[in-house]
Amino acid sequence: MTSTYPTAPGTTRSSVAVTNGYVVPVAGDPVENGTVLIENGVITAVGADVTVPDGVPTVDAGGRWVLPGFVEAHGHVGVHEEAEGWAGDDTNEKTAPNGAAFRALDGINIEEEGFRDALAGGVTSVVVKPGSANPIGGQTVAIKTWGGRTVDEQVLREAVSVKSALGENPKRVYGEQKKTPSTRLGVASVIRQAFLDAQHYAAARAAAEEKGEPFARDLTKETLARVLDGELAWDQHTHRADDIATAMRLADEFGYRLVVNHGTDGAAVADVLAEKGVPVIFGPMFTTRTKVELRNRDIAHLARLAEAGVTVAITTDHPVVPINFLVHQASLAVKEGLDRQVALEALTVNPASILGLDDRVGALRPGLDGDVVIWSGDPLDVNARAEHVFVTGTAVYSWDRDADGGRGAGRVVERSARFA
Repeated sequence: MTSTYPTAPGTTRSSVAVTNGYVVPVAGDPVENGTVLIENGVITAVGADVTVPDGVPTVDAGGRWVLPGFVEAHGHVGVHEEAEGWAGDDTNEKTAPNGAAFRALDGINIEEEGFRDALAGGVTSVVVKPGSANPIGGQTVAIKTWGGRTVDEQVLREAVSVKSALGENPKRVYGEQKKTPSTRLGVASVIRQAFLDAQHYAAARAAAEEKGEPFARDLTKETLARVLDGELAWDQHTHRADDIATAMRLADEFGYRLVVNHGTDGAAVADVLAEKGVPVIFGPMFTTRTKVELRNRDIAHLARLAEAGVTVAITTDHPVVPINFLVHQASLAVKEGLDRQVALEALTVNPASILGLDDRVGALRPGLDGDVVIWSGDPLDVNARAEHVFVTGTAVYSWDRDADGGRGAGRVVERSARFA
């Protein structure tokens, strides 16, 4: 494979043409000997007969597979730093059951090693979420896995959803503190009361605005009002089928846009999820049955959800499973019955669509961000690896086959080099 792009681009938005590749747009049919043209960070053409403008650097894919960057729909990269212990763990604010005002964005360290691992696994976007200690954990944020001088320059969407949790985690955390919620009843009650308060708040705010009167803003209730208005999704941590039923019950009561996160026992209610149009971000899969609510976990459940008509995405729940193993979970799901095309969709177009990011990422088509990965072969083959990764057209990662005595090594274009 030959390339003519600079080794240390000085901008996060670049132009490049990936040529002579087996282009897999995911949202369309594969293209033999295809080209993906990126100009100023945005895909402008995809196909077999693309004219590359003068001055645009080219990368010859040499027949290798070319796909959109993967989207991790549920991770804690940057807020739960690896190998840092308590000092780098900002996943859960365990002091208030209703943490709707908390924002994952405020706890992300973009120098965390997980971001480098993400690039090695072809992951170019991630929705970073608070953890599942609280019934209402806080606001999520969608970011690129590389590219900015600060995390703010990597933001895809500042507010995507609000993370919530049912089941064992919140009842354990607050039960140990001898306060509500210590049962599933209590967890649901906290969520229900929070939305009732938000409804009253929104009504009072509207009345004040109509009268032109001042109104005292409340960050917690403001956030939940955005959920009620449909602006933000409701990311519901839930594994067990009975907890999934509670999640749907609450969503029906208040009319918000529910997204089931984990759903490892979701096959038991797959038909109900499909009828209600509730998507599932499934996983993580490379774990043991570490608690009661995981007793029925089964990788094959993902295929059953998809077969029932549920829109599915796949999550590593990083760092529960390393983020670069996202594609390997898809491979194992195919082994357990998931359709191959659905597996690719579950890494790209589906997570983007589920969380409202499909105007920016998730496929190779004109108008979307130039997040492109050249793979050595079919990414669902465990022997394949990401060889070149571009974020908004800028080369940020490459695989050096000759490094480390011929064993090979990944090379990340570090921030210090890109912004020198």
